[in-house]
Order: sequence, then C-alpha cells, then structure tokens
Amino acid sequence: MGKSLTVLSAKALPLLRDNIDTDAIIPSREIKGVTKTGLADGLFAGWRYTGARELNPDFLLNWPQFSGVQILLSGANFGCGSSREQAVWALVEYGFRVIVAESFGEIFYNNCIVNGVLPIQLSKKKIARLVKIDGDIKVDLVEQTIAGTEFNISAPHKHMLVQGLDAIDITMESISEIELFEQNYFANNPWIQLK
Repeated sequence: MGKSLTVLSAKALPLLRDNIDTDAIIPSREIKGVTKTGLADGLFAGWRYTGARELNPDFLLNWPQFSGVQILLSGANFGCGSSREQAVWALVEYGFRVIVAESFGEIFYNNCIVNGVLPIQLSKKKIARLVKIDGDIKVDLVEQTIAGTEFNISAPHKHMLVQGLDAIDITMESISEIELFEQNYFANNPWIQLK
C-alpha cells in the first residue's frame, strides 16, 4: 500500500518541452541498480548538471523558488521512449506527485499510476494558464480538478491513487471472488489440480 492522493496544494515546475523521454528524465548512466531509491540526484541529470557535475544555474529545477516542488508542468508526449520505470521512481523520490502534460507515453502513464503519481492530460492552452498561477496550485483528485479546471482519469486509476493502492492491493480487494473461482474451477476440472 502506497501513499494516497486526494488533495494537493503545491508549487509547480514549468518544464514546457515536448517529447521529454525517459532517458532525459533519468539517463541510463544514473541508474546504478534496480531499487526505487538513490535516483533523485539523477533526475534530469543531463539538464541539471554541467559536465563537471555542478548544478546548471540555467535549469529551473535548480532555482531556489522551485525547492520542494511537487507538480510538474510539461508539453506533449512526456515520458516517451523506453519503458524505464526508474524514470517515475526518480520523479517520486524527488517529490513529484502530479505531472501535467498535453500527452504521455502510454507505458510511462501506467507506471505513474502504479507508483502513486497522478498524470493529468490537459491542452496546451490550459497548461499555459497553470504556468501563470503565482503560488501553489491546488489539485483535487476526488473532484478531478486542477486549479478549478476539470481533468479526466479512469475510475480504476482514480481508486488506486485515492486509496494509495498497488496492484497487489487491488487483487486482494477481490480475493473472495478469486478463491470462489478457483474452488469452482478445480471442482469442475479435477485433473488440473497440482498436489
């Protein structure tokens, strides 16, 4: 069971670029293992650091006013490229809970859901309005609004995020039905049972 998300008021980072792929989110050279920790320093490493691994003063994430940011605003096709789940892990470890983009890579979108990150798809015009907000932006997943603008999310994905559930938790919600199915199935097909 993960961290639930119902209402969040937080600062947003405007990284308004199209086609930010998973290698830009976390370059492969930054992945030292297969754990969900130790990835935050590698987040956007190609942009955050200079060649000498010093902070790039021109990259917004390094600016003091974006310290503690939890919402990322971006362009079209965010999270495209490989199915690298470490991209979402790096975003989560850094502190991002919501990503707003015009569109998402399909696998990345699903990786967000299973890792407790809310991916919101909005038009370029609506994202531009969010960028102009001075101060925190309010996201209400229960009401499906961000700064008063409605967004869509499937009921199962919303349920997972609001309740802080992972795939195992979702399966366990149906354990009675699963056990009943197994009981009936094996009763009707006794030759399949392993002993």
